[in-house]
Amino acid sequence: MTIKRAIISVYNKEGIIPFAQALAERGVELIASGGTAQALTEAGLPVLEVSEYTGQAEILGGWVKTLHPAIHAGILSRRTEADRRELERFGWQEIDLVVVNLHPFERTAAMPGKASEDVIGQIDIGGAELLRSGAKNYAHVTVICYPADYDKVLGELEEDGTISQEARHRLAIKAFNRTSAYDAAIRDYLMKP
Repeated sequence: MTIKRAIISVYNKEGIIPFAQALAERGVELIASGGTAQALTEAGLPVLEVSEYTGQAEILGGWVKTLHPAIHAGILSRRTEADRRELERFGWQEIDLVVVNLHPFERTAAMPGKASEDVIGQIDIGGAELLRSGAKNYAHVTVICYPADYDKVLGELEEDGTISQEARHRLAIKAFNRTSAYDAAIRDYLMKP
């Protein structure tokens, strides 16, 4: 599938600027959330903030920003004419690449004396859902959850912006492994007396 549009929402900004620059040079439209959008903008990259894309401002102090049908419908579109017509009806577009790394819940939970509300605040809901949506639709969407994969993905992109089904499948497995481990860490933390 050709990558034309990407959503980027990363806590760990390591390597994201050169990766996003390489995407932009290939003509990929960049959509980003909060701090990621700010970092990309400061680097001089053209970026559409999630709130601009969805028409909905971030709410609840930034806890809700990417949980919007415009985002998830774009990711979950099966690339059929019926799905495309439905997206058009709402003024939404397909999203072909999901780049997310999650808030550091595990690291925060391991800090001695860390207040429970600080630990709970690090539970990344929107990011995990973006990864799940992208991984579910790996037949059409590429999902990246580790900065170490940026260069690998760029190396696998063909001249026309396509990436193989095998690569998308491999990356989907990584994303589901990550969300599974993340959820297990949250569960384990909450089960502690």
